[in-house]
Amino acid sequence: MPGYRRRPLALLAIALATVLGLVACTSSGGGGNTAQGAPGGAGDDSPMTISFEPADGSDAVAPRAPVSVTVEGGTLTEIALTNPEGKQVEGTLSEDKTAWQVAEPLGYGKQYTWSGTARDAGGKDVPVKGSFTTVNPSATNGVRSNVGDGNTYGIAMPISLTFDAPVKDKAAVEKALSVKTSPENEGAWAWLSDQSVHWRPKEYWQPNTEVEVNADLYGVHFGDGVYGDNDLAVTFSIGRAQIAKGNTQTHRFEIYRDGEKVADYPASYGRESDPNLVTRSGVHVVMSKHAKYFMNNPGYGYEDFEVAWAVRISNNGEFTHAAPWSVGDQGRANVSHGCINLSDANAKEFYDSALPGDPVEITGSSEQLSERDGLYHDWIYSWEEWQSFSALDG
Repeated sequence: MPGYRRRPLALLAIALATVLGLVACTSSGGGGNTAQGAPGGAGDDSPMTISFEPADGSDAVAPRAPVSVTVEGGTLTEIALTNPEGKQVEGTLSEDKTAWQVAEPLGYGKQYTWSGTARDAGGKDVPVKGSFTTVNPSATNGVRSNVGDGNTYGIAMPISLTFDAPVKDKAAVEKALSVKTSPENEGAWAWLSDQSVHWRPKEYWQPNTEVEVNADLYGVHFGDGVYGDNDLAVTFSIGRAQIAKGNTQTHRFEIYRDGEKVADYPASYGRESDPNLVTRSGVHVVMSKHAKYFMNNPGYGYEDFEVAWAVRISNNGEFTHAAPWSVGDQGRANVSHGCINLSDANAKEFYDSALPGDPVEITGSSEQLSERDGLYHDWIYSWEEWQSFSALDG
């Protein structure tokens, strides 16, 4: 799993989590936060105006809301925003020294204090003072990803973000998510549950695509007083195009790599006499690989049954694996409990070639893969259906 980290962001690029007003104070006598400066001498009545966003004294400010101080009729000579521990917040000063804005997310439930000096056109210095307090969430909600930094995946791999708790405001969360691909792959986010949002391309990924995922969720209001606990950033790659195609009626399991058929194995699939044992038709996705795996199905009389070269393709107990006991039926009959039985040599060969995210397309059976069959059922939906699961309009 990737490490989670908070990342400084230019706040003007972040959507407002709360609507905050400006306050501007002016004075002709030089008191408070402003002073009158006269470029041409004391006869000029143009005052210097200092404006804060959020307004001085504001509370419940979102950690990613725009935070700035702006001067009209003067410049900032010194400026700092300090947290309760005395650490100065990172920020950027405009070239003309009339505006300073925060350049990193703030903490939760903290008072931040402005300090510094502004100089009016007449050369008079005025102190910059003020403070505001950030929101204290009722709870925070963390996020984790199924894809890891620097890893390589197959062409059917969905990006899955899972939250620690259900998300109320899915639209606010989805607006903070982005996927960048090179070359470009059309895709979309879809909420498959209140705690899980997936991104998949319209078609299988183009081979050798580079992918960058950003979930800028720290400081985002998830609804009902709950805020994002962490940001998440992951980069990964898509490898070669390998597709496994299994037909339960012909009892074959074929492997295609970059459009070329590279293997054709005899196989035995789940027996059709019991709907619970049928190997589901549909696009499965390689999820994990295990040189040894212990199968458990007490309802069918076995526990900790060891198999070799197991490749998981769904969460409902479907694997490809070595099954030397069914070699006589492989290529002839379906006798398994839902798995794809292969010989030792063929199972090992497929195991060695498979990447997490490779598609395994099964046809010919009486039962279809569905959302009940586990985490990666993304490809059972048409593109139109998939897009309808977004929380955003359009």
